Amino acid sequence: MRNVAIIGVGMTKFGERWELGLRELMAEAGAKAVSDAGIEGKDIEAIYGGIMSAGRLIGQEHVGALIADFMGLTPIPSTRVEAACASGGLALREAYIAVAGGAYDIVVAGGAEKMTDVFTEQAAVTLGGAADQEREVFHGATFPSLYALIARRHMHEYGTTEAQMASVAVKNHANAAKNPLAQYQHEITIEDVMRSPKVAEPLKLFDCSPITDGAAAVVLASEDVARKFCDAPVWINASAQASDTLAVFDRRDMTTLNASVVAGRKAFEQAKLSLRDVQVAELHDCFTIAEICAVEDLGFVKKGEGGPAMERGDFALGSKLSANTSGGLKGCGHPVGATGIKQAVEVVWQLRGEAGRRQVPAEVGLTHNVGGSGATAIVHILSREVR
Repeated sequence: MRNVAIIGVGMTKFGERWELGLRELMAEAGAKAVSDAGIEGKDIEAIYGGIMSAGRLIGQEHVGALIADFMGLTPIPSTRVEAACASGGLALREAYIAVAGGAYDIVVAGGAEKMTDVFTEQAAVTLGGAADQEREVFHGATFPSLYALIARRHMHEYGTTEAQMASVAVKNHANAAKNPLAQYQHEITIEDVMRSPKVAEPLKLFDCSPITDGAAAVVLASEDVARKFCDAPVWINASAQASDTLAVFDRRDMTTLNASVVAGRKAFEQAKLSLRDVQVAELHDCFTIAEICAVEDLGFVKKGEGGPAMERGDFALGSKLSANTSGGLKGCGHPVGATGIKQAVEVVWQLRGEAGRRQVPAEVGLTHNVGGSGATAIVHILSREVR
């Protein structure tokens, strides 16, 4: 396998982007990434685009071809990748495999979603398709209610409190307020979260990531090409993927996303690094309990200690491990197909020292992207050095 680097990144402002359609969002992010890489369109050999549900959200299928067409990149191959909320992470992984395996030298991996063109209820039904339709959604389950079940069990098993979950939202909003591309530009308090309307008890409105429009893109290159175009490439040291049961109630332990456990372990083995080597991590916080589970499942704290760690501020900006410096899904926004790519963009900016007011000292970063309630998990480890 060849060494692979990210040589260019770009993303749009996340939020309710009424003025732009899906194709315009994708084109903006792609153009920024290509410009950042210092390449031209003719240099790109393939595209992998993470899109969860353009068919149901905007009535557009065949999105891979749309990307190549609208960006003037035909006839190069352009492939749509879908893994629910992990679609972006999987697009990055597929692009990595293509370059590492020698099929291509320069590839663009992108992700996008246009979610606000439909009513909230329709978006919720669409997102529900990432759960087990026949065994969960048909009986009334929604994604907030599934994660509420995880939260309730976590509270029962480990004494996790609603205030500890709220501290995740407070941290991520504080980071988002320092990110000009984030959906939310304001800080919140524990009291704000606790007073917000209940969605699926114990989860409240401010425990939940928002419905978002946005796109992000990265340019990947083989080592020899990367060194030609880029003075400071960011290297992908590991790319790992794992799966679990689609239905939450089929799992051995409702509070553990086993796909995250396995993907994380494989990634660290591949990178030949330890947890102590990571200074910045973009974790999948679709709900506040999800980030608590993530730090436990990846091994940053022991099972059951995620809540107290969040309450102490162990993962705040500038900590030994700064988690979700972008604002995460909660503060930066969650255009589902784009999230996994946005995570990589943020880590690249951190490793290059280009993260502005949210910059932390970092040599190694991690991204953790989850599909659905944990049926898919993808972990990437990036660094400033080839390993």
